[in-house]
Amino acid sequence: MTAAIAGRYSRSMSYEVRRVREDDLPSWFECLTTAFLDRPDTALIASQIVPHWDLERVWGAFDGPTVGTFRTWASELTVPGGARLPASAVTAVTVRPTHRRRGILRAMVAAEHAASRERGETIAMLYAAEAPIYGRFGYGPAVTTCAWTLDATNTGFVGAPVTGIDFAPIDEGTRDLMRDLHERYRVGRPGEVRRRPFSFALDLGLMDFAWETKWKGWVAVHRDAAGEPDGYVRYGAESKWEEGQPRSSIKIQDLVALSDEAYDAFWRFLAETDLVATVSMERGALDDRLPWLLTNSRASAATGVGDSLWVNLLDVPGALAARTYERRGDLVLEVADPERGGRPARVRLDAGPDGVTCLATKRSPDLTLHAGALGAAYLGGTPLRHAVIARGFDEHRAGALAEADALLRTVEPPRCTTFF
Repeated sequence: MTAAIAGRYSRSMSYEVRRVREDDLPSWFECLTTAFLDRPDTALIASQIVPHWDLERVWGAFDGPTVGTFRTWASELTVPGGARLPASAVTAVTVRPTHRRRGILRAMVAAEHAASRERGETIAMLYAAEAPIYGRFGYGPAVTTCAWTLDATNTGFVGAPVTGIDFAPIDEGTRDLMRDLHERYRVGRPGEVRRRPFSFALDLGLMDFAWETKWKGWVAVHRDAAGEPDGYVRYGAESKWEEGQPRSSIKIQDLVALSDEAYDAFWRFLAETDLVATVSMERGALDDRLPWLLTNSRASAATGVGDSLWVNLLDVPGALAARTYERRGDLVLEVADPERGGRPARVRLDAGPDGVTCLATKRSPDLTLHAGALGAAYLGGTPLRHAVIARGFDEHRAGALAEADALLRTVEPPRCTTFF
């Protein structure tokens, strides 16, 4: 998650942006936790988590103590067509309340974007704690998400009873199984990202983390007709009774399914668990199968619709050439990126179902747009005609915006179930 925190400041102050050293970490964590309005044991956090970090990807702004934080980790993003692009996952972004509006965030973004391009990363991505911040740095909301809640007392399920599900022990074997299943899942779904290896141990409570309550829950695994694992669900529960009646709730914390059969089975399995009245899941999709599994579709409800993964194309021609396109189009895009010294990227995108080329060009542009708008539309789920509204566009050829909008859209919207 990322944040910039409001507060008073002095314009006379100076600061330095650089990579963090180990002896900077106490001050760095103090800044981070102050900005996120939490007071965990920062020394303990450092001892538990920093061994899993690459300090070359950890930045700080310093005015004596740390006054800004910015960190990334190496990941991959699956794009339409199944290509997996090297991506920089941005997190832990803060500015101290005393040092706002002095260009600290902009300087940290510029430093990491330059380093990311040197590493050959095509994409930068993040979850934004505050929506107004990151569009100006070339990020756009590329994935829409929602929460699903099922009233298990008010519906049944269509189809045959559940088979093939059993509980898994909370141990390293299950950790490895979850990692392998997620890896198989994420390579086939645009918008999904590669998770950090240690995250599966953290999710199962197999390692300590001072900033979070240790997880306690259950993992169930589904096996296909051949007996091979093809999905898992990790969940917790809250026991509740009202006037002598069970009204317990289950919260799905992670659901990975390689088949529709596994996905359907998990929902039914949890809803039919004794004592359970509601089942909920965050980071769902608006086009979810859940309502269609029910004898009463109104027993399910989508709430909390909003943005999840934000995307920035660090390499515009490389990113556009890496994905597939379901329609035909040929146009020149001029992409304004304020983080590259005001120098726009101008590329000719010639794409269709039979292939794609995207190269830098000196041809006159058909459409000029902001990098954040292109990032929002890149995965196919956000209409470009909507994404350009915030910062405007110039259509140099009539119909170019509509053509680009149709070219970038995909039938299946992207989804990201990994929060960071």
